[in-house]
Amino acid sequence: MTAEEKPIRIDIGICTYRRPELAETLTSLFEIAVPAGAQLRLIVADNDAGPSASGLVDSLRERSPFPIRYVHCPKSNISIARNACLAESDADYLAFIDDDETAEPQWLVGLVSVAKRTGADAVLGPVRAVYGTQSADWMRKGDFHSTMPVWVGGQIRTGYTCNTLLDLRSPAVAGRRFVLSLGQSGGEDTHFFTALTDAGGRIEFASDAMVEELVPEKRASFSWLAKRRFRSGQTHGRILATKNSGLGRLKQTGLACLKLVYCLALTAVTLPSPVTRIRYALRAALHAGAVSGTLGIREIRQYGAAEAL
Repeated sequence: MTAEEKPIRIDIGICTYRRPELAETLTSLFEIAVPAGAQLRLIVADNDAGPSASGLVDSLRERSPFPIRYVHCPKSNISIARNACLAESDADYLAFIDDDETAEPQWLVGLVSVAKRTGADAVLGPVRAVYGTQSADWMRKGDFHSTMPVWVGGQIRTGYTCNTLLDLRSPAVAGRRFVLSLGQSGGEDTHFFTALTDAGGRIEFASDAMVEELVPEKRASFSWLAKRRFRSGQTHGRILATKNSGLGRLKQTGLACLKLVYCLALTAVTLPSPVTRIRYALRAALHAGAVSGTLGIREIRQYGAAEAL
């Protein structure tokens, strides 16, 4: 068999923590189209103290067209589970999808086609939020839970793990791991992908590699969104603090303060428009978190025993 004929090996990592929706995630993966010449395997990393997802995974093995590797990571820290997927994978590519998402049939084909066409070290896909009747009108209209990359100067500088493909052969990816200290606060993915691009890695976007995520009632609130944005800002501020010292760090703190004041002012000005008002209020929470991060204040805890990821 020539190098051109050698199958592409792709692992799909699913980190889970006490979430029955894992069954729907796995079932959706059983139905995805397989990229041409690819061999797939699923890796389920169970982050619970006990192997609570083992029975569910075993019950679905016979239905799976792909091998399933179950890994128990008995500590409530999402970075440990993500690193377990990286450690277990000996494939060419490793994709990540969350345990409360479902993949569209062409999801993986979309990610792989962009990776092959561009030679990117990582490829991101969109996450479309699905709102229930409990969600407020402003939330549905503003679509505050869907996930898309952020472009800065025409480039994607950081990413997320809820819909991504990593080229494990890339020097910018090989050996890289998620930071354990962020495994309960969140932001471990932002840190991972920022370090990847800082090392010269490139991230591209596959617009048709869609996954869907149902927004549960506990997340359908302004307070949850604000807490999430604040934590994201903390991670960004922490990254800025590590890259700047002395006056440079003080300048970053001051800039974040100015952005915070600006967004608070626009929040007040746009009171008659709920979607616009909430959008600026959430940006204010983001910049408040950035101020906190540049000052070295520890990230708030979001995951673990308090809340399943």
